[in-house]
Amino acid sequence: MDLLRSNLSRVRIPEPTNRIYKQECCLSFDSPRSEGGLFVDMNTFLAFGKDHVAWNYEKTGNPVYLHIKQTKKLVSDDRPLKKPTLLAIGIDGGFENNEPEYEETHNIVILPSYVTLTFPSVELPEKVRLAVDAILMAEGAERKEQVAAWTADKKQKSTYAMDLQQIGNVVVPPSCWKCAKCDKTDNLWLNLTDGMILCGRKNWDGTGGNNHAFEHYKETGYPLAVKLGTITSDLEAADVFSYPEDESVIDPHLAEHLAYFGIDFSSLQKTEMTTAERELDQNTNFDWNRIQESGQDVEPIFGPGYTGLVNLGNSCYMAATMQVVFSTQSFFRRYYMNQSLKMAFETAPADPTVDLDMQLTKLAHGLLSGKYSLPASERDGTATPSVKDAKQEGIPPRMFKAVIAASHPEFSTMRQQDALEFFLHFLDQVERSNAAKPELDPSSSFKFGVEDRILCSSGRVAYNKRLDYILSLNIPLHEATNKELEAFNKIKSEKMSEGKDVSNDEIVRPRVPLEACLANFAAPEEIPNFYSSALKSKTTALKTSGLTSFPDYLVLHMRKFVMEAGWVPKKLDVYIDVPDIIDISHMCSKGLQPGEELLPEAAPEVEAESSQPIADEAIVAQLASMGFNQLHCQKAAINTSNAGVEEAMNWLLSHMDDPDIDAPISHGAKGAETSIDQSAVDTLVSFGFQEEIARMALKASGCDIEKATDWIFNNPNAYAAASTMDADTSSNSTPTPVDAGLPDGGGSESFSPNLNLYCLCVSH
Repeated sequence: MDLLRSNLSRVRIPEPTNRIYKQECCLSFDSPRSEGGLFVDMNTFLAFGKDHVAWNYEKTGNPVYLHIKQTKKLVSDDRPLKKPTLLAIGIDGGFENNEPEYEETHNIVILPSYVTLTFPSVELPEKVRLAVDAILMAEGAERKEQVAAWTADKKQKSTYAMDLQQIGNVVVPPSCWKCAKCDKTDNLWLNLTDGMILCGRKNWDGTGGNNHAFEHYKETGYPLAVKLGTITSDLEAADVFSYPEDESVIDPHLAEHLAYFGIDFSSLQKTEMTTAERELDQNTNFDWNRIQESGQDVEPIFGPGYTGLVNLGNSCYMAATMQVVFSTQSFFRRYYMNQSLKMAFETAPADPTVDLDMQLTKLAHGLLSGKYSLPASERDGTATPSVKDAKQEGIPPRMFKAVIAASHPEFSTMRQQDALEFFLHFLDQVERSNAAKPELDPSSSFKFGVEDRILCSSGRVAYNKRLDYILSLNIPLHEATNKELEAFNKIKSEKMSEGKDVSNDEIVRPRVPLEACLANFAAPEEIPNFYSSALKSKTTALKTSGLTSFPDYLVLHMRKFVMEAGWVPKKLDVYIDVPDIIDISHMCSKGLQPGEELLPEAAPEVEAESSQPIADEAIVAQLASMGFNQLHCQKAAINTSNAGVEEAMNWLLSHMDDPDIDAPISHGAKGAETSIDQSAVDTLVSFGFQEEIARMALKASGCDIEKATDWIFNNPNAYAAASTMDADTSSNSTPTPVDAGLPDGGGSESFSPNLNLYCLCVSH
């Protein structure tokens, strides 16, 4: 006890604003249910597993920890099964959900000798008792982030709260509540108009209430109710529901409304989940393994490299991407083989939960070590089940998700996301985190060079280069190889003319070889309205694209969305046949060839004229025919450098809410050029983009670097448009920085054209 008193200065009582971690180790996926439990630093409130708590002591000198250990309660195998009396799961009288119960114990541990003191104990100093109580009562930071992500759309103030009329002389007791119409004692809601206490709605699985609170609203029209078990001194966290608005809301006068019924909110403790927390719990804890697409049982596998990622709520896009990324040698070496957890922790900031390098290392060790790839019963220390009944719990990448989404708020939500967009954002963040030591950057294993060759009708050429992480391919449906497709299309047309639908069993999907998609990428493409500095007029040019280097891993993106008549988006229902080995030697860019002559630099006066912001009337007309404002259409065409209707539409849809969208178009090209921040241009150039492309992207995105990067990735035709401004910005006559340091499948002199199929990543 004297040792604890001598270290009281290192113990803090947490404030309501402090983030308290008590569900998961900051450096691993250990939890209170792990063999060694979890140690919470009582100064920083960070949590560590038994193998890592000593590292934190060495780094910070903080000696006092709260040890939390959860042990599964033993259940007798011969206990009688209760006969269900209700059509519900996991509630009294319903079907048992067979979820294990855990017993939680707490101790005070003092390092480095691991002196252990039992909690609770009246002999402990008051400061320690208060600190431990606050930690145990507080909602964990992990849980707070989950709920915040699930309720990403911020609650609004209710219009009904401003002038709510309260009636009656009801005095609500501080506890022992019960539904006025049934015997329910949980999930109770207090109507803020008349003080009636009634149970909530019934959930899909039979849990919840008996709908009495909602029925009371339909009878009386009294609009607001608050969930009693969620009222604490933090009134903003209370669960207030507006029935006419049909959503959870904020009641800015909740303290006054509660005081009317004699409720002192400052003395109440949280005893129940809010609606958002309940939804999160039901969605993340549902056993998705019970559903198989084929309806067949799958044999589970365990061991290093076979660790699953827990569903965090519509997080399949992230799980699929990260499993593929960490199966590559570059990420395996960077964050697992060549970097231990201790190395990452020693170089991490004071809070390792916000450090991308630390969380990537944690995720790599969690996925690849095999430590967490065990049957759930083995991790709990109970008997090993049969192979058929074995189940892997997986690891929840919550801290990683919070870090990677910090610079992209959309990924912090529980909404479905695009796997490709996440992949590009992820690589961008990895590249930035390794900027100080680019030789360690594992994202470079996906990077490659693309060269566009533009042949003018004058016979002269221009070469433009760019870097990319993905090769986006159109799907040429006319290259489908299955012969029965034509007969199916005929039958489909006949049935549609008769008003009948085609059954799933009758559908014949086109089978397009991957080689055809790659050949389509390298095929010549006409560029209308190309300004030729040789002819000093607009003409039709021919563009061909090729690769200047091969990455270690070539990521292919199949464009399954196309535009139909009327610019209606359609998703292609098609199979892509992928061979084990692909020869793409035909995609190798040859660069400037002997006898080829580069397009001359445009004259200054021509450059000035051609750089004026003039919208392509054809693009404007097509967009206007779709119902868009004429001025908006002109801005879309100008800001995408007349690259095409699809590019202009993408810009228009993402800038509809811009505050200056209705402002007149400025025709001062020079002024517009000088308004672009040169440092932003330099940043994009450092990413490997050409300066002219960088300026176009910054102009289109309002000088936002992240939006500009997205614009470049989403507008590959902009390179051709840029050549109208500066036809000879780059050539292959001499090496350029854009090619420097890129992997090319064996070196620039031994350009390897053969790719082996590595893995397929599909996210929906």
